[in-house]
Amino acid sequence: MSIIMTISISQTLTTYIFTLDHKVIARQFLITGIFWAFMGAAMSIIFRLQLGFPEADMGWLRPILGKWIMVDAAGIGKLDPEFYYALVTMHGTILVFFVLTAGLSGTFSNLLIPLQIGARDMASPLLNAFSYWFFFLAGVTMFLSLFLSTGPFSGGWTAYPPLSAVPAASDGSGAGMTMWIIAMAMFVVSALLGGINYITTVLNMRTKGMGLWRMPLTIWAFFITAIIGVLSFPVLLSGVLLLVFDRGMGTSFYLNELVVGGQIMDRVGGSPILYQHLFWFLGHPEVYIIILPAMGIVSEVLSVHARKPIFGYRAMVFSILAIAFLSFIVWAHHMFMSGVNPFISNFFVIFTLIIAVPSAVKVFNWISTIYGSNFRFTSASLFALGFVSMFISGGLTGIHLGNSAIDIQMHDTYFVVAHFHIVMGVAAFFGMFAGIYQWFPKMFGRFMNETLGKIHFWGTLVGAYMVFWPMHYIGIAGVPRRYYSLDNFDSFKHFVGLNQFITVAAILVFFLQILFIINFFYSIFAGRKMTVKNPWGATTLEWTTPINPGHGNWPGKIPTVQRWAYDYSKGDEEFIPQIVPLGKDEHDHGEGH
Repeated sequence: MSIIMTISISQTLTTYIFTLDHKVIARQFLITGIFWAFMGAAMSIIFRLQLGFPEADMGWLRPILGKWIMVDAAGIGKLDPEFYYALVTMHGTILVFFVLTAGLSGTFSNLLIPLQIGARDMASPLLNAFSYWFFFLAGVTMFLSLFLSTGPFSGGWTAYPPLSAVPAASDGSGAGMTMWIIAMAMFVVSALLGGINYITTVLNMRTKGMGLWRMPLTIWAFFITAIIGVLSFPVLLSGVLLLVFDRGMGTSFYLNELVVGGQIMDRVGGSPILYQHLFWFLGHPEVYIIILPAMGIVSEVLSVHARKPIFGYRAMVFSILAIAFLSFIVWAHHMFMSGVNPFISNFFVIFTLIIAVPSAVKVFNWISTIYGSNFRFTSASLFALGFVSMFISGGLTGIHLGNSAIDIQMHDTYFVVAHFHIVMGVAAFFGMFAGIYQWFPKMFGRFMNETLGKIHFWGTLVGAYMVFWPMHYIGIAGVPRRYYSLDNFDSFKHFVGLNQFITVAAILVFFLQILFIINFFYSIFAGRKMTVKNPWGATTLEWTTPINPGHGNWPGKIPTVQRWAYDYSKGDEEFIPQIVPLGKDEHDHGEGH
């Protein structure tokens, strides 16, 4: 009996934990990402309570937060200001990197690249596994920093020096910042291992007939995203490495004539602006590392459920390529207030506004795809539509911030918070949700509950607009972001009611995400079983594998691709899979004949 149990445990570890199967690694990225999404959202609710109800007693959080809830003489619990900034920092770091980068791209690149190009697995399954485990260790390190006596890093998710470069600057700048650096270094290793693997797999492992112009837009998006990551993440790592030197080795890359605790530091010659350049050279491509995979997913989901070919396939591909190129020459639009030369600012203004053009091409093509279609309103397709809505509304406010003259007024106000949360946060989450509902049957052999999915969609759509649209107005009025309390500012006191409204809306949205988590994990074990290979009537290769594919995906020979990925409503056929040969009078749209 003990031998049987040992074998069973060993098989479980090999199959589900230390696996080399890209589909299981995709699940690992997804479930880890869901955990971090919950943590990041919970942190935002705590600091939103502080902003919305600064006079409220938060003593009920003391069993969770311990000493970070201070009790005054009247017995009223207050959130420690230092921990407030730590929560804001951890929220940003977790959501940007651990959820919307690793959770989104790691999940769907792993799941779909081999399945949609016709490969048995990634080019290097071992490196793929290492990619996940470096991400996991990065997460563990970041999580443990929450339990330090001095608290986690509290200098903002961008980690600007001198707060990040001088351990004595604040409590959170000590051990918490050290653990932040270690976690981010491991995260970059994970991203590079994954990115190199994705690029190699797409270039070298496509099945017979799968030319580049026959690839689904999902694969184009993941492929270009990986290239952006491989080119930009090392720059962040180099910037953080220089932080390590400044923190512990006496260098002055970012430090110059600082006074700490009344003492003048013996550091001259450095500039914190250098760090900003290095950080944002990753930071702006990072926006597209997050949003491009969501764009690819939305393109696929909309075409499948509109029962129409994607409109302007080649224009979509070229717009992805244009976005990738332009993303590397707009980074300093984050630095209009840093003292850069105004003439240099003009260069970044021009290219920031130009990058709106390929984004507009994509929006036009999505709308044209669904226009006049017999659209199927599923949870996946609704979230794809929600993505388009969020991307349009959030993108329009980016035009304001891309203009340096206006950005000088808007910078560091809630207008910026509203813009990037809608266009990069909520929109990317909508793309992620669309992908989860669409490919859940392929991951787990079951369906998520559609009724709960639609409640999740409508509540999140309305709730997200209730949270972030009011922030535009208080931002225009000059209300600054990141402040612990606005009580001492007479000019902002009349926004108390609006802040409370935003906080209540945020709490409602948070509970809707708990509904999604319940639906997700319940459906893994008890959801409606998948009984046919291709429940959505899609054309791509992943739906030609068995309902529960093993490691290797196809039990026999890998199918040959005969056509592009978007033959819907063609002649008398509702959809024609990619493996069906072209008819006598047909031409292949993907190859441009």
